[in-house]
This record gives sequence, C-alpha cells and structure tokens, in this order.
Amino acid sequence: MADLTALGVSDAQSFMIAAGLVFEIIAAFCSSPQTAELNAHARSKTLMKWVALGLGASALFVFIAAGPLKGGGSAIFGGALAGAILGIAYIYAKHSGLANGGPATESY
Repeated sequence: MADLTALGVSDAQSFMIAAGLVFEIIAAFCSSPQTAELNAHARSKTLMKWVALGLGASALFVFIAAGPLKGGGSAIFGGALAGAILGIAYIYAKHSGLANGGPATESY
C-alpha cells in the first residue's frame, strides 16, 4: 500500500488533478451509474462501451499529465484509483440493473 503520509503538496495536487480528470472524462462519456442501473436492460452494452472509451481517454490524459511532471507517480496513482472506482461503479450498476429490473427512466 502506498504511504500517503509521505506525499508533498505538489504530489497531492498532482494526485487530485489526475483523479478529478478521470471523474470528469468518465462523466463526459457517460451519464451516471444510477442512470446506467435504471436503464441497464436497454443500454448496458452501449453504456459499457462508453465506459471503456472513457477509461481509455482518461488513461491517455493521465499519462500525458504524468510525463512532464516530476511527481508523475502521484498523477498515475490518482488517475488509476479514480478510474478503478468509477469502473467498478459502472460494472456494479450494470449487473444490479440487469438483475433487479425496475422502472426505466427512458421509453423506447
């Protein structure tokens, strides 16, 4: 496990910027895990395609941000953690929505 107490101010800033970037990019590609769960029966395949594309775009931006930075490890760690959290959230939303049904927020 990483020693987060050893992070300096610039490391913490790099971490938060990278994590925020991943959350913003995923939000731009997708609506929300809640909407994904509610509409999983109709849109789970399409949704997960966009989650994967969002994670790929996030990885690219975090890699670019980490490259020229002296504390690039913090950017990669922050981006990876945020990507994992949101990736798991969408996978859970898909499985929960497919298993539980319920009224969708969209009509087709």
